[in-house]
Amino acid sequence: MATSISTLVFLLFFTLSSASDISSSTWRTHDEVMSLFQAWVAKHGKAYNAIGEQHYRFDIFKDNLKFVDKHNSKNTTFKLGLNKFADLTNQEYHALFLGTKSDPKRRVMKSKNPSRRYASNAGDILPDSVDWRDHGAVTPVKDQGSCGSCWAFSTIAAVEGINKIATGELISLSEQELVDCDKSYDAGCNGGLMDYAFQFIIDNGGIDSEKDYPYLGADNQCDPTRVSSKVQF
Repeated sequence: MATSISTLVFLLFFTLSSASDISSSTWRTHDEVMSLFQAWVAKHGKAYNAIGEQHYRFDIFKDNLKFVDKHNSKNTTFKLGLNKFADLTNQEYHALFLGTKSDPKRRVMKSKNPSRRYASNAGDILPDSVDWRDHGAVTPVKDQGSCGSCWAFSTIAAVEGINKIATGELISLSEQELVDCDKSYDAGCNGGLMDYAFQFIIDNGGIDSEKDYPYLGADNQCDPTRVSSKVQF
């Protein structure tokens, strides 16, 4: 989950499909597309070593660029752009970055004494909706990569937000600490549940900042010195 949720120029790019219905007479020239592709390859440090791989990736890039151009030519509320996934097909993106890794032995925790700290009360006048980005309670988009750590990202995003609402300070917190150290029921890059991750943070008395315990996108040994250095709530 992560992924991330940044500026709209990067939003929804994984849904791209072929847009070959754009008229070739009104679209970009081959040389223009090739120039864009080469600049994109350099920017993202891409390297294609297999025979025919660069030509194959260029064709996918061209299809995705057509989709972007077609969308951006319409009067919509957001624009698309070319991010690091622009040489992948839908199928490749789904295989690499989507899919829940769940363990049937994991079950959502049910608290015997659920807190009503943030529950509304009768007579409260509440807005129909709140965009917490407007209140500075959402950090920039993070990228979980191919690690199945969506559970950690959703946990951390919730804690970051409520910490900002409660204290007035937005601190980017560490997903990697959950991936490495929350092992009672959660399994790092092989999946987990937010309920257990919340309980880990409670039992630990807080969690470290992302700056001090940065995300690596892979399972690692828990760093006890970093776990003991924590942002408390």
